Amino acid sequence: MPHASLTRESVAAHNSSDDLWCIIDHKVYDLTDFVDAHPGGSVVLEQIAGTDATTAFYNLHRQEVLEKYSSLCIGTIEGEKSEVIVPKPGDLSPVPYAEPLWLRPQFKSPYFNESHKALQKKLREFTDLYVTPEAQQKEKDGTYISQELVDRLAEHDLLAMRLGPGKWLHGKTLMGVVKGEEFDYLHDLVQMQEFVRSNARGYQDGSLAGMMISLTAVMQWMGNEKLKQKVAAEVLSGKKFMSLAITEAFAGSDVAGIRTTATKTPDGKHYIVRGTKKWITNGMFSDYFVTACKTDKGFSVLLIPRSAGVETKLIKTSYSTAAGTAYVEFNDVKVPVENILGQEHKGFAVIMSNFNHERFVMCCGVIRVSRCIVEECLKWCNQRIVFGKPLMEQPVIRQKLAKMISHVEANQAWLESIAYQMSHMSYAQQSKHLGGPIGLLKSYATRAAHEIADDAVNIFGGRGLTQSGMGRLVEQFHRTYKFDAILGGTEEILADLGVRQAVKGFPKSML
Repeated sequence: MPHASLTRESVAAHNSSDDLWCIIDHKVYDLTDFVDAHPGGSVVLEQIAGTDATTAFYNLHRQEVLEKYSSLCIGTIEGEKSEVIVPKPGDLSPVPYAEPLWLRPQFKSPYFNESHKALQKKLREFTDLYVTPEAQQKEKDGTYISQELVDRLAEHDLLAMRLGPGKWLHGKTLMGVVKGEEFDYLHDLVQMQEFVRSNARGYQDGSLAGMMISLTAVMQWMGNEKLKQKVAAEVLSGKKFMSLAITEAFAGSDVAGIRTTATKTPDGKHYIVRGTKKWITNGMFSDYFVTACKTDKGFSVLLIPRSAGVETKLIKTSYSTAAGTAYVEFNDVKVPVENILGQEHKGFAVIMSNFNHERFVMCCGVIRVSRCIVEECLKWCNQRIVFGKPLMEQPVIRQKLAKMISHVEANQAWLESIAYQMSHMSYAQQSKHLGGPIGLLKSYATRAAHEIADDAVNIFGGRGLTQSGMGRLVEQFHRTYKFDAILGGTEEILADLGVRQAVKGFPKSML
């Protein structure tokens, strides 16, 4: 903490490379011993020696850099106070449009109640303290989620919450504020949108997204109750990991093109699985694979443990290897028949019904991160000085911001409406009525992300193409938003699904 009251005149006297002070946000920093260690070199520091470098600093660095080197602060300017707002863990952002309407104190919502707000507050603090620091580090080094954080997530029932509302939450008091029986899809929306604020897209999928989209199928469709409970206990406690293995090199959105086969042994007690899967999220560290297979009369879905004959190889994609994206080979793997999900040869229903929640979750994520990018752009446009005035004073920039804000607000409103409908429908009703709307929202939200990413890079300029510094979140978003446009069904496939589902109910009298 600052321990001296200094004058601007006294700071001005320390203006050489051997004795270098400067002022940033009314605080005085002694950079004399830091000159040679400065990542940007010594020359740029010599240029601001003895001066108020606030504008120069915030044109080059994020606030977190100042916090990292807080030990260099030796005092404050007499009679002056810091102006920069530094949020504490759990705080809402004061930046306009940085939070959805329901979290802004001046607005009301017909959907969210006090339990949603209480959960949001707990999750914001948890994410700020535990998730974001690890996420940022592992997004850089590409290593997988730590067992320490997995254990912490399990301890707070945050792994179970990832599956959405269900019996697996009953009897629990989630984060100390929500009864498991009362957890609805609006709570689900809240927890998903809070976690993605760590802004680390590869790590976001690496933090057990594979479990979220595969254990749901086990819980809904596995008939072997003993095996179901065993697997659920292992996975929800963080002791085992799992992933969904559907996509193949020959079969992406065209699930019917699957070539992996499951052939019954003569005694009828096992399947022999042979084939490959590609782009399997968390596949590198998974202990179980919920796998779509071609059987002699259709498709079946099997729970396959990692065992002899199961091999995984890392696939490097546009985001971090923290996601554990894998190429999986099943080389004559022996799987007990009781590991089947749903009915034999009718696995297509298992696959299709499981997509709704996955796509809903992806909508929650891409819409929330889009809002984070809007916040970044708003902050940058207010602090970046170009041609002697802030970017915000340029009408063309305000037009870009207006479009970005409009996309985010519209998508959030649609998302909340769908979450409300989900909360008042059974699982079967959701499959029947919401597959199309969720598909359309995902398709539109990722198209909006495309527009937002494009404008954000232009606003940040070269910084929007740089993986560090002021524009690093924008660069990452521009590089990775396509994951949401492809995974879980491409924009084109989902848009078509939405229209086809609508046409099914088209009234004959209107023809």
